[in-house]
Amino acid sequence: MKKVRVGHINFLNVLPLTYGLKKIGADGIEIVSDVPSALNEKIKNGFLDISAISAAAYAGQHDKLLILPGICIRADCDVTSIILISRKPIEEIKNDKIILTSKSATSHRLLKIILSEGYGASPEYEIRQVFPENPVDNDATGALLIGDDALYDYLHTPESFYCYDLGKEWHKLTGRSMVYAVWAVRKDFAAAEPELLKKAHEIILNGFKFGIENKNAAINSIIDEKPFTFEELDNYLGNIIKWNLTADGLENLKNFYKLAGKLKLSDDVPKIEIAKI
Repeated sequence: MKKVRVGHINFLNVLPLTYGLKKIGADGIEIVSDVPSALNEKIKNGFLDISAISAAAYAGQHDKLLILPGICIRADCDVTSIILISRKPIEEIKNDKIILTSKSATSHRLLKIILSEGYGASPEYEIRQVFPENPVDNDATGALLIGDDALYDYLHTPESFYCYDLGKEWHKLTGRSMVYAVWAVRKDFAAAEPELLKKAHEIILNGFKFGIENKNAAINSIIDEKPFTFEELDNYLGNIIKWNLTADGLENLKNFYKLAGKLKLSDDVPKIEIAKI
């Protein structure tokens, strides 16, 4: 039987799904775990049929992808796992050098929108690896971190540095929540394998449902391996990160695309197409 190749983000922000798939099984799908930027490339190059991808990656591939209904990674305001660590207050950043993590795509555009539209800044950006224990290299003013690294530095900001939550900054700029990632399927796969798509979608939804309902067990399953307390992860996964894709979330995603287009951070403003399942 053909297995559906499904990309899975290896960050704590999808721990409920990770736990749910492990506990209730994922028969019929082959799970490929990686960082968002790598998953973006793998679905683009045909190595995945379905994947969690960054919102920015959907914009770049919207002619070939459909968004799966009902699931995403979003936050109403604070996100705590996408941050700017800076040597100076954000208001003082102008043409400074800012290092961008190589693990992301959406957060790059998000930061550029915030600094340009919110603070009138035009930094020099450079993509390179960022380390949470020493986030800002000597030749730079600040660095963008995402995922577990960002969450750690948000909770334990290095001494003498400023920390800015990009979800909070986005909300301050726009008054809107933010959708950071969606689950997408290749259009050719959706057309050729509608039943497999339906089954894979159900597995993902059921995995999330089980993991959310058993959040405490999910946290306890990894707590000894991570540099976080139970209370920190309980707050992160219970109050901050949301996984349901709402109509409001789609409108806010369109607004993100419009601002990215205005600043010429993307080639065009994509049409959002939802898969019919």
